[in-house]
Order: sequence, then structure tokens, then C-alpha cells
Amino acid sequence: MAHENEFQQTFVMVKPDGLQRGLAGEIISRFERKGLQLKALKMIRIRRELAETHYGEHKGKPFYDGLIDFITSAPVIASIWEGENAVHIVRKLVGATRPDEAEPGSIRGDFAITTGFNIVHAADSEKTAKREINLFFKEDEIHDYPLTIKEWLYQD
Repeated sequence: MAHENEFQQTFVMVKPDGLQRGLAGEIISRFERKGLQLKALKMIRIRRELAETHYGEHKGKPFYDGLIDFITSAPVIASIWEGENAVHIVRKLVGATRPDEAEPGSIRGDFAITTGFNIVHAADSEKTAKREINLFFKEDEIHDYPLTIKEWLYQD
């Protein structure tokens, strides 16, 4: 049976430290194994202007300049994932922002030690996800295709 509920899209970025440590495949596979659908994926080097827009809410905080320098220091992998309650599910898979508070089994709980190098960014709300998706992706970079296993993931 087809699932008729509306699905959310969310934004995820494998940060420079995650890419440098060779964890991109592991991170992507965790979202796939959970049953989320990959809608867009690209490796980019973030320009300073985009980084400042993306992290605008942190401007003026003591860590802001270091954060901008870090996120622009090496390539990242930007992605869009879709599923029912995707924002919340992705945040659970990613784990708490502070790795010392992240549950074992989460990405940060398994791979990160410090907040400055916490491997991955995930949108914290549906509103933030929409904003970040629009910052990083053009409409023609987002792919709509049938996920043939949906009937085995979702109940009506």
C-alpha cells in the first residue's frame, strides 16, 4: 500500500573533519540504512560568503570566526534526505552537538570527541532545513524518484 503522509526533507553536511577522516560513506550509509531517501548530494568547497550566511545566527559569538575558517578550510558533502519526521530522525542519528553528550551509536557519539570537530551538521528544524536546502542546492539538483521500499518502511 502506498503511504500518503507528507514527508519532510532535511539538510545534512559532512563537515571537513568527517570528510578528512574518511567517514562520509559511513555517515551516508547510516541514513540509508535507517530508510531515509537521498534526494541530493554534492561535494563542495564552501565560499566564505556562503559560510557566513549559513552560520549567521552565530555572528558575534566567540567561536564564530574559527567556525567560518574551519567550514571553509576543506571540502564538505552537502545532502538532502527525505522521510517521515526526517528532521527529528536525522538529529537522533547525528547525536547531540557536544560529542561528550552524544549517545553511543549516534554519529557524534561514535566518532567525535570535541564540539569543534563534531563531524556533521544537521538542520535543527523544518524551517532551518528549508533555509539551508535553498542555500546549498538549486531546484534542478534535487531529485524526485520513487523509493521502491517505502511500503516496507511506513504504515498507512
